Amino acid sequence: MERQPRSPLTSRQSFRSGARSCRDPRVTERHVKRMEPTSGPADDRVVLVGSATEVEIRWVESTWRRRITRVRRLTGGWTSTMLGLTGDDGEQAVLRLMTKEPWRRHAAGLLCREAAVQQQLQRSSIPVPRSIALDLSGETAGAPAHLMSWLPGRLCLTSAADGILEAMAQVLVGIHQFAPGRNRPRQYQSWAAPGKRVMPPWAQRLQLWHQAFELLEQPVPAYAGTFLHRDFHLGNVLWSQGRISGVVDWVETSWGPATLDVAHAATYLAMLHGVEAGARFTNAYRRRADGRHDEDEFRYWNVMDIVGYLPDPAKVVQPWRDSGLDIDDDLARSRLEQRLEQVLRAH
Repeated sequence: MERQPRSPLTSRQSFRSGARSCRDPRVTERHVKRMEPTSGPADDRVVLVGSATEVEIRWVESTWRRRITRVRRLTGGWTSTMLGLTGDDGEQAVLRLMTKEPWRRHAAGLLCREAAVQQQLQRSSIPVPRSIALDLSGETAGAPAHLMSWLPGRLCLTSAADGILEAMAQVLVGIHQFAPGRNRPRQYQSWAAPGKRVMPPWAQRLQLWHQAFELLEQPVPAYAGTFLHRDFHLGNVLWSQGRISGVVDWVETSWGPATLDVAHAATYLAMLHGVEAGARFTNAYRRRADGRHDEDEFRYWNVMDIVGYLPDPAKVVQPWRDSGLDIDDDLARSRLEQRLEQVLRAH
């Protein structure tokens, strides 16, 4: 298995973040810039929602150098609190607050990685936000925080039409083709640790899960390392006028097998729209990737992704319901099990 070289984190350049700094040569004070103006009137008062507090607002205003006139909660996320902000000049930004455990404990690494990757991808054609400011410890902002530029567009969770899957496959190929040079992200981490390989109480096909756990006991297949989003799925893609206008949530960016990204997107689609949608996305990616596809390797990485949702995929369902979709916990569980059967039976 290809090992990731250590990133050169000894540069004297640092991005100040309250009392902490992100010591990474890709994240420096030079990337703290004003955003391009956006259209839309600004309210004349601050509307605080959710966990947005005066402490957080003051931090944003001091780093962004604007008075915040509107705060709104953004739907879709379940690891962080995501807020949309409007400044008194009409410009918009997004604030990620690491308020939920266990991610809050690891906020410094996650937010530093996201800011570094966003800066790195500015030289690519991939539509990503631009990092504006960080507070890795939360000492100033009240919670570990990442302020970033706003991207136009909306989530589109209600459809798995061919055009949507084809566009997603195309942008994922572009992500995998990005060459980070010497500044590779960290090596991928499995989300299917041995502690997760326990029969879920809701399982209907016990033998399938036994097969999955046995498969993950085998040696990790050899792979060609690739730049990974690592959490690429329909809930992290923005759409505007029928096109992808943004790919968001880069906290898990890694170096690893391309199939792991494909598997994650396919499993998400399977739970959201049925196993056939996940299979169509996989085929759309394969047509564009133009590479050799080993079914044993495919099976291993897909099973790793599926088991990563244990003990219960219900944790991802609530954001879907918040977006207006009628999917209950049992349906998501059933579809995850169907997805496992599909992957294990693949030829």
